[in-house]
Amino acid sequence: IGYNGMPNGCDDDQLPWSRSADDRLDTKYPYVCHAELNAIMNKNSADVKGCTMYVALFPCNECAKLIIQAGLKEVIYICDKYHHTPEMTASRRLLHMAGVQFRQFQPKRTEIIIDFNSINNPETLHGGAQERPEEQLDRVQEEWRDGK
Repeated sequence: IGYNGMPNGCDDDQLPWSRSADDRLDTKYPYVCHAELNAIMNKNSADVKGCTMYVALFPCNECAKLIIQAGLKEVIYICDKYHHTPEMTASRRLLHMAGVQFRQFQPKRTEIIIDFNSINNPETLHGGAQERPEEQLDRVQEEWRDGK
């Protein structure tokens, strides 16, 4: 599982999280580890060779290098909002050259509703006809894995 965050041992409160500042050192960009890096480093197996990575945003060129070096075979992303930046162009070039497949996830649903009342009070389920939140999550994760 990956997340954007500061490197281990570096206090989040002592480093900037700003997206813009007069001095680049006063922004998060020189410090933050992208979710892809953390996912690879926090893996639960000996290696991730041949695995698929699911990400929210198309990976930048730095993350593409990590993905390639880790031996991942495919990247499935939700959004490519920085498509026209040089970093994303470089990323696509690197992934393509290394034979790493990438594609945009096309969900069947545009939203997921989790009813916290049902989680906290199982007896509030509507006659058993409605999916329990855990079942919803399992089904959505399966759809995500299957590329649906």
